[in-house]
Amino acid sequence: MTEIRELLLRRIRDVADYPEPGVMFKDITPLLADPAAFTALTDALAEIAQRTGATKVVGLEARGFILGAPVAVRAGLGFIPVRKAGKLPGATLAQAYDLEYGSAEIEVHAEDLSDGDRVLIVDDVLATGGTAEASVQLIRRAGAEVAGLAVLMELGFLSGRARLEPALNGAPLEALLTV
Repeated sequence: MTEIRELLLRRIRDVADYPEPGVMFKDITPLLADPAAFTALTDALAEIAQRTGATKVVGLEARGFILGAPVAVRAGLGFIPVRKAGKLPGATLAQAYDLEYGSAEIEVHAEDLSDGDRVLIVDDVLATGGTAEASVQLIRRAGAEVAGLAVLMELGFLSGRARLEPALNGAPLEALLTV
């Protein structure tokens, strides 16, 4: 696993002062452009899906779609997008959550998750944990069980793990990288 972590770290670019001064943005587009790194990432996340007994993968808008869809295919599972409010047609379940300056809402198609589903949530970065926590609540409201949360990178200094662990209720939170 150390070899994979080093490969992934080498393909993540730091962009200073983006999107605002003082922020060090972690750009994963070089990783996605490298087929060996993207494949290693997909394989590592698919292994987590299999180990957790997931039956479906949820990807969080928007980079969670890029990572979650190939993970679902590799693991032989269905993929469910969790979108920002108003982006899905038809009947949806919605979950509001607080942001630092305001609030937001995410949605999933009501019929895509049901009793008996074990869902692995996949995203690129765990920061403060607000969106991930809302997705846990949304999945449970749909009647499904949360099998775990897997991310490429955890920004440890933002304490998202501390916020999420009570909501996960024992389900694993796995970050391939912690920065």
